[in-house]
Amino acid sequence: MSFRAILRAKPAFVAPSFRPVALGGIRFASGAHAHETESYESFNSRYQTFFSSVGDLFELQRGLNNCFAYDLVPSTEVIDAALRASRKVNDYATAVRILEGVKEKVENKGQYQAYLDELKPTIEELGITTSEQLYGKN
Repeated sequence: MSFRAILRAKPAFVAPSFRPVALGGIRFASGAHAHETESYESFNSRYQTFFSSVGDLFELQRGLNNCFAYDLVPSTEVIDAALRASRKVNDYATAVRILEGVKEKVENKGQYQAYLDELKPTIEELGITTSEQLYGKN
């Protein structure tokens, strides 16, 4: 059998074609978020409650990713709860990164310093070092 004859030959087995099943008009990724019109107070309350009940590192990091994705800076109560949750799951690096996340979210160094000043008792209680203290950067 020649090479061309092999290419033209039909395969012995033809896999059936599968068609995706329609879900009857339900749209799971509609783009509308359940918390789109949430107030700042309810946002802070929701995440403070969430971080207070965190059970493992994955859950903490998922919550941090969602919390910091919004176009606002979480309150110091939320950051306090997140810092305590990171120590609860014994992940020191995440605690330092939470403070770095706050530094990136605020508009200027003065706001960041205000957060650090208000969180100072918690930071000292949990033994957290800021990245500036670790690396000597500002």
